[in-house]
Amino acid sequence: MFNPYISNNKILSIYFAFWILLSTANSILLINVFDVEFSSVMIFILSFYLPYSFVGLSFWYPAQYMSFDKYSTFEIIWKHSIAAVVSSLLVVGLGYYVLLKMFIQSELEMELLSQHVLWIFVGGVLFYVMITMVNYLIIYYNNYQQKMIQEVKLKSDLKEAELKSLKYQINPHFIFNSLNSISSLTLFDGERAREMTIKLSDYMRGMLSKNEKQFNKLEDELKNIRLYLDIEKIRFEDKFEYVENIPTDILMSKVPNMLFQPLFENAIKHGVYESLEKVTITLSAKKLDEYIKYELSNNYDPEAVHRKGEGIGLKNIKDRLKLFYNQENLFITENRQNIFNAILYIPIIEEKDESK
Repeated sequence: MFNPYISNNKILSIYFAFWILLSTANSILLINVFDVEFSSVMIFILSFYLPYSFVGLSFWYPAQYMSFDKYSTFEIIWKHSIAAVVSSLLVVGLGYYVLLKMFIQSELEMELLSQHVLWIFVGGVLFYVMITMVNYLIIYYNNYQQKMIQEVKLKSDLKEAELKSLKYQINPHFIFNSLNSISSLTLFDGERAREMTIKLSDYMRGMLSKNEKQFNKLEDELKNIRLYLDIEKIRFEDKFEYVENIPTDILMSKVPNMLFQPLFENAIKHGVYESLEKVTITLSAKKLDEYIKYELSNNYDPEAVHRKGEGIGLKNIKDRLKLFYNQENLFITENRQNIFNAILYIPIIEEKDESK
């Protein structure tokens, strides 16, 4: 970690502002209480306080090196105590020598120096303790910030991995059904088998190209759904029809990628597959205040023997919506007079928040 007093201009400015304030207070004390001349005070300040202000910049490194992760509290205290005494002795000794050799010209100045040198030494030790405590606070704050960033990134990566895992549950069931249908068609209708193979290839190519995207434009999502239904049309021919009631002003809105896929698979599986009558699958949308309400409905045969599945598809939608939007009530299913309705409430996302 870089020394913040050197790499951060704001911290460096605060640091030297402290020394200027301390030097000014001490100068006022010497002039008004001890009646020392201004020139002597300046020499005094330059000999002790100025060197100490620069030496203090290096106190960051012992604090960084002697972390509480590596050393016990007792070891840190006695090592810093030695460093405080040594650093204060060096500055006081150097300042004392300079004053004696170059500036002390009278017994009064010599007496003043003798009276204050001990206090300067003690002040140096106290300053070391104070700046070291500040350094540990800075180190703790930086480490805390770094851990918070890492935690946020870890949660984000975990959420993304979970979302991908949920999304990868969607494709296999449909692919296996399509391949089985192609296998059956090859026995008596090679042309339809070929058509279904081409459409399945186009569908998978589109899915793979958008596989890493978490959000998709509704317009693109509908294109994928239509292609999926074209494939199912080859299997079931005229057993179902698809109707869209989508206002054009929401076609560019964002929805989670492949969110509608399990809904249509559910409609095909429990509506078209099990019904002897023609099934109508209808997708409608309506913009509310902060949401867009999507409703997928299909009729079904109430007397049909329903195929039991693992329930992955609808649970997948609920889990993905909760992960995306942190809300529990965005997906509702209901049965009304042999009509199955799946209702989604998708929050409207601003463009700047959509790049996921």
